[in-house]
Amino acid sequence: MGVTTEQQDRSATTPAIDAVTRTDVLKASPPMFRTPFMDRATRVHPSVPLVIFVPAIVVLAVLAADRGLGAVRLAIFFALGWVLWGLVEYWVHRILFHFEPEEGWGARLHWMVHGVHHDHPNDPLRLVMPPVVSVPGTAAFVLVFVAILGVGDGFALGAGFIAGYLVYDMTHHHLHHHKPRTRAGLLLRELHMRHHFQDDTRGFGISAPWWDAIFRTLPQRPGRKRR
Repeated sequence: MGVTTEQQDRSATTPAIDAVTRTDVLKASPPMFRTPFMDRATRVHPSVPLVIFVPAIVVLAVLAADRGLGAVRLAIFFALGWVLWGLVEYWVHRILFHFEPEEGWGARLHWMVHGVHHDHPNDPLRLVMPPVVSVPGTAAFVLVFVAILGVGDGFALGAGFIAGYLVYDMTHHHLHHHKPRTRAGLLLRELHMRHHFQDDTRGFGISAPWWDAIFRTLPQRPGRKRR
C-alpha cells in the first residue's frame, strides 16, 4: 500500500514536535512545594551565589591575614580548601545526591534534592544551590575548620573551600546553559552531559573531574570498556 500525502506530512512533522516536547521537558520548572513562598526559595538566579560568596571569601581571607598569616601560608591553606571542596563535591554528589529510595518520603526527598535536576536539567533557576542550603552548609564547614585549625588557618582554609564551591556552582550553570569555547570547558561539558544522559553512576566531579579519575568513575565513551 502506498504512503499518502497526509501520512508523509505527519511523519515529517512528528520529529520536530517530539524535539520541542523534549526541550520543554528538560527546561521545565515544576513546583516543589505547594506554598508559593517556599517554592520560590528553590529557584535561584545564577548571580546570587556571586553576590553572597565573593564578599564572604574576601572577608575570610582578610580576617586570616589579620590573624598574622603570611601570604604564602594563606595561599597554601586557600589552595587546600579548594582541593577539599572538590573532594566534598564528589562524595556528596555520589553518595548523598544519588541515594535513591524507590518509594515513600525518601523518594520524595531525593527528587527534591537532586532528582528534579536529572528530570529537568535545563531549568535555568535550579542549577545553583539555594542560599537556604549553601549558606548554612558552607558556614558549618568553616566552623569545623576553625575548631580544628584555629581562627587564622581555619579562615584561610574556609576561604578556599567556599571559592571552590562558588566555582562549582558557576561551572555547573555554565555547562548547562552555554557552550564552552575552550578545550577544558568542552571536556567538562561532555563529562557532565554523559552523567546526565548516558550513565548517572559515573561522572560525579563536575568542577573537579580528576576525582572521578582517582576513584575510577570517569564517564566512558560508547564502545570503550569500563575500568
